[in-house]
Amino acid sequence: MRISRVPDVFKSLLTGILVLALAGCASSISRVETWEGEPANAGDAATLKAPGEIQVSRVNGRSVTNFMMDDLALDFALLPGQNEVVFTYKTIWARSGVVENGESKVHVVESGPQVVRFDAAPGEVYRFEFDKPSTRDEAEQMIEDFSAAIVTDSGQQVASSAEWDPKQSVASRTPIPGAEGSGAGVSGDTALEQLKSIWATASEEEKRAFLRWAFE
Repeated sequence: MRISRVPDVFKSLLTGILVLALAGCASSISRVETWEGEPANAGDAATLKAPGEIQVSRVNGRSVTNFMMDDLALDFALLPGQNEVVFTYKTIWARSGVVENGESKVHVVESGPQVVRFDAAPGEVYRFEFDKPSTRDEAEQMIEDFSAAIVTDSGQQVASSAEWDPKQSVASRTPIPGAEGSGAGVSGDTALEQLKSIWATASEEEKRAFLRWAFE
């Protein structure tokens, strides 16, 4: 009797191990770092919470879509300073009536790519805020001019999204700590290092555009 129960015990142990492993994987990907390398201010990163309806595809020009499930709620770690987030809004609705062979059992309502840009404060928590339709008809009407807001935990709105134009998107690079658009108050050595960093990550088209501007 004891020998016959060994396979059952083994199955139970294996099931438990798999559950723990899956739980560990879920917790490890629930917070996504949006930079490369080890920037000095990573410890001061802000958090952007994205529910399952919001699918973030790019942050500061870097792809962040390496996930098996596209309806997973995720937290995105953002370096302090200006950030650009590209995303889509997507909801799924069950079809009513009879479903023919090969026909999808659901309706998918999805927006075009949206972009939102905002200045992330160190350690702050942000989230997406948008209208939540109760029916597919409402979702389809809403998607025509969809826009989501970025708000703090206290409910303060800091930005709203708009249709994404890839031509106006930032290059794929890590934000430079302390950098300002005007460059005022930055020492020559610091500015040079910043230019070197930007040049190393710029595309060939961006480099040519910069050289044309510099020698006009």
